[in-house]
Amino acid sequence: MIEGNRKAIWAGRVISILVALPFAFSAAMKLIAHPEVIKGMAHLGLPESLIMPLGIIELLCVVVYLVPQTSFFGAILLTGYVGGTIITHLRVGEPVYMNVIIGFLIWVALYLRRPRLRELVWST
Repeated sequence: MIEGNRKAIWAGRVISILVALPFAFSAAMKLIAHPEVIKGMAHLGLPESLIMPLGIIELLCVVVYLVPQTSFFGAILLTGYVGGTIITHLRVGEPVYMNVIIGFLIWVALYLRRPRLRELVWST
């Protein structure tokens, strides 16, 4: 393996973990139904009954993203999840810059850690 390739793969792995951490933390907070999550759901106009399903979905998306064999599918799932958070926050008039950055980093990390994806992007 070429040294530059190895560095890119490791950078992608590190970014993937850093991107996955907030999702994993958020999922854990939902799964224990933390009072701040309940308050946040009310603020966003979402029913409390969605806390557990959203926590499970979020955690599953993270796991699928972090497993190398399913990372591409996981990136698609996480992108959809981030899209949902963006529209939900826009609906209540909150900024979405961080959500957009996280969505972008999901794909940057995957691009770096998957040489075949790099080849596909740059092939003519």
